[in-house]
Amino acid sequence: MDSKPGDAFLRLVEIMNDLREKCPWDKKQTIQTLRQMTIEETYELADAITEEDWKCIKEELGDMLLHIVFYAKIGSEQKQFELDEVINGICEKLINRHPHIYSDVMVNGADDVKRNWEKLKLKEGKKSVIEGVPKSLPATVKAMRLQEKAKQVGFEWDNKEQVWEKVEEEILELKAAIVEGSQVKTEEEFGDVVFSLINYARFLQVDAENALERTNKKFIHRFTQMEQLALQNGKALQDMSLQEMDAIWNTIKQQRQ
Repeated sequence: MDSKPGDAFLRLVEIMNDLREKCPWDKKQTIQTLRQMTIEETYELADAITEEDWKCIKEELGDMLLHIVFYAKIGSEQKQFELDEVINGICEKLINRHPHIYSDVMVNGADDVKRNWEKLKLKEGKKSVIEGVPKSLPATVKAMRLQEKAKQVGFEWDNKEQVWEKVEEEILELKAAIVEGSQVKTEEEFGDVVFSLINYARFLQVDAENALERTNKKFIHRFTQMEQLALQNGKALQDMSLQEMDAIWNTIKQQRQ
């Protein structure tokens, strides 16, 4: 099939123009009303990626692209920027931040590329290596991004064994805070344990956010199965002992998921 993404993109732009002019719902939208929907679409894409559902990924990418065109349309109406400025802006940024492709800079692997990227951002006016990490990111993702950025200036352990020692150290500090009885200190130390575990996940080349979401999905699957099995036996979970529920849970765990 002769694919023409440029033509398809222009078709989307034309449809957006029509909707903005003729559809009552589309006409009333603002960047503020779109914001929450964009966040929701981002999470739907993330879910599809976690499931490796390529059909759904394709659909969600279309929804995200629609939102980009929508924001650009509103930006044009507000005389703030045009769609071509958005596109050319990212093109220029990519060229400037990939001098190993578009200039004569030499790199040895992906880590060098990341380090150069952060150095270039500082030259562009960033005051801190960790500047630019969105405040509203989920805490797990934010921790991962902060650690990755710190790594680019050498603030990083040498190996995973050192990181695990830090995890164990933080666990001991958490236990001490629990014994001390300070809720504020306990929460602080618990956060340190989680942060260090996320760091350990990076050294294992594990996406901590995705790993936790997989566990969430596994828990949902097993728990709903447990509810169904209990009902099949004529019982509700609230009427069962923990030992009875645990027995069903272990049976489900032994089944292939």
